[in-house]
Amino acid sequence: MNKKTRDLVKSKYNNKCAYCGCDLPERWHADHIEPCIRNRVWNSEKHDWVFDGTFEKPENNHIDNFNPSCPKCNINKHQMTIEQFRDSIKQYTESLNKYSVQYQMAKKYNLVNESEIDVKFYFETINSSK
Repeated sequence: MNKKTRDLVKSKYNNKCAYCGCDLPERWHADHIEPCIRNRVWNSEKHDWVFDGTFEKPENNHIDNFNPSCPKCNINKHQMTIEQFRDSIKQYTESLNKYSVQYQMAKKYNLVNESEIDVKFYFETINSSK
């Protein structure tokens, strides 16, 4: 992606992450809203999978399908759709309650307040106010 396109994507939501709404850091990510899965091949020299330059859904690799994202949101979104990402986030509290002793202790001492609110992304709050 060239600099002009990156600048357009970055400014889409006033330099904020489309998902959590934080200010975009210097090394922000351009996320595919609808996944554009990169094809990988095994590189025996590197002993790792590497991107081969092709996509499973190349039609999704266009500027209208990009959202500016902070690294944390983009890395956690992986190759999920918006709804899959939303459902994944909804399950974080359940997972923390089940597997994280630190979270359980913080909750026990009322340092954490859980809620059952729906996950609403920043770009949805911006669009609903227009």
